[in-house]
Amino acid sequence: MKHYRGLAKPYALWSFLLIVLPLVMVMLYSVTTEGNSLLTIHFTLENFKKISDPIYLNVFLKSLQIGLLTTAICLALAYPLAFLISKFDEASQDILILIVTIPMWINTLLRTYAWISLLSDNGIINSLLQVLGLDRQTMMYTNFSVIMGLVCDLLPFMVIPIHTSLSKMDYSMVEAAADLGANRFQTFIKVILKLSMPGVVNGVTLVFLFSISSFVVPVLLGGHQYVLIGNLIENQFISVGDWNFGSAISVILAVVILILMGVVKKIDPDDNGGA
Repeated sequence: MKHYRGLAKPYALWSFLLIVLPLVMVMLYSVTTEGNSLLTIHFTLENFKKISDPIYLNVFLKSLQIGLLTTAICLALAYPLAFLISKFDEASQDILILIVTIPMWINTLLRTYAWISLLSDNGIINSLLQVLGLDRQTMMYTNFSVIMGLVCDLLPFMVIPIHTSLSKMDYSMVEAAADLGANRFQTFIKVILKLSMPGVVNGVTLVFLFSISSFVVPVLLGGHQYVLIGNLIENQFISVGDWNFGSAISVILAVVILILMGVVKKIDPDDNGGA
């Protein structure tokens, strides 16, 4: 046992330096004033009070709106796809899930630039519209372009958890529901959907958190005037140089993540020792 503990020490040190220490620094910056040294630290909650400014509240509301829309679209597309994949034999399921995850192998910037070439005023879609005799449509630097980019990036994070829940499901319960007289709709709502709910919750949580904290896609597809929580944090750290306020926003986002993870842990029966 002591031998194994010795092997774990490098990983513990690595985790402390790259995870624990940065988190402590962010927490410290969030409750201190700008420009203070270690000898003259002044604790304050002003960094959190600044978030009540209407400008920053609008950013949070905009991020929430985009996150909810992205999550809803991903769920509407991912559940039927995951359900269809779960109907195939195991070998075919592995291949289909591989196909779903292949876009994740491509760099996010490349995928986003591909959307720019599709949605720009002189892009592929508008060129096709012109060929069909239709007017050009302004799609870039809008909610539509940002949501499309986020859905493209995050769809696999919704498909995989749902597919995992569906593939682990005991289909004898579906047969039992049919024997008891339930029609297909009732069977889906009362059996299949309930049994797959842990995967749905996990997928919704991942997509929502990634969408509200994304900063590459909103900047490239929404323009520099398009600001979400991720962009706001980036601007405070890099452009403005206000690490204290940026840290306060990061702490709030981390609290939201922890709350959602707690909700997921309560809902997922696998995390509660059930099933």
